[in-house]
Amino acid sequence: LMPPDKWDLGPPGSADMVLTFRNIHNWMPRGYAEQMFEKIYEALKPGGVLGVVEHRGNPGVPQDPKAASGYVNEDYAIAMIEAAGFELVARSEINANPKDTKDYEKGVWTLPPTLRAGDDPKWREIGESDRFTLKFSK
Repeated sequence: LMPPDKWDLGPPGSADMVLTFRNIHNWMPRGYAEQMFEKIYEALKPGGVLGVVEHRGNPGVPQDPKAASGYVNEDYAIAMIEAAGFELVARSEINANPKDTKDYEKGVWTLPPTLRAGDDPKWREIGESDRFTLKFSK
């Protein structure tokens, strides 16, 4: 869902649910992550659900506002989404991957499926990124 002039999530209060998978890190460098969550909030019905899956950053490393590595700190994302009016109601570790050290020269794209640093067996051994999975309510 980008750029902003292309956003059409439907009439206000018309959506039961919106899901976003690995998009926050794409919205952040373009400067409209906050706007996107506001638009999603507007599109959802009262009690509507927002599901979010994103590459989990290292909580010990300050969040890069441009998310150049592709990783987003979970607390940073939660604060941004709550600022749009949402309430965090659940978390899941279904997409967690403790093997992901999050310190690769090519960022999250080092890992499968992109393998930007080459198709090295060590990247496949790690697997896909560590991701947070969150459920919010309007």
